[in-house]
Amino acid sequence: MKASPSRVDVGLGTTEFGVLEVLYHKGELPVCDVQRRILVESSSTTYVVDKLVKRGLVRRRHSGSDRRVVLLALTSAGRRLIQRIFPPHAHAMRHAVTALPPREQAQAVRLLRTLGLGAAERLEANEGG
Repeated sequence: MKASPSRVDVGLGTTEFGVLEVLYHKGELPVCDVQRRILVESSSTTYVVDKLVKRGLVRRRHSGSDRRVVLLALTSAGRRLIQRIFPPHAHAMRHAVTALPPREQAQAVRLLRTLGLGAAERLEANEGG
């Protein structure tokens, strides 16, 4: 049985993978939200999204309520791809903490979860304010 491909095997850079991962977990989002979540400059985000659109993995559309807002979503091809490559990535991340003793593994997972939740809260606070 053939192993699942990695992001490198399918020709995705780290930032491209990040865009697909955010859209996979969060659904359709404005470009600016994707940019903040992957912590990349605006011009880099545009370049990466252009590449993903050209490959047929992501689609853009204008918001119905504000035409200045451009929304991004996975295409069915993009969803199939990230569904194939995300599980091995998640497994590798889980495996990475196995270098720590069990008590520290649990602590690392808690710390990472706290960091992620804190980042999400700051993002939401910035969007609301």
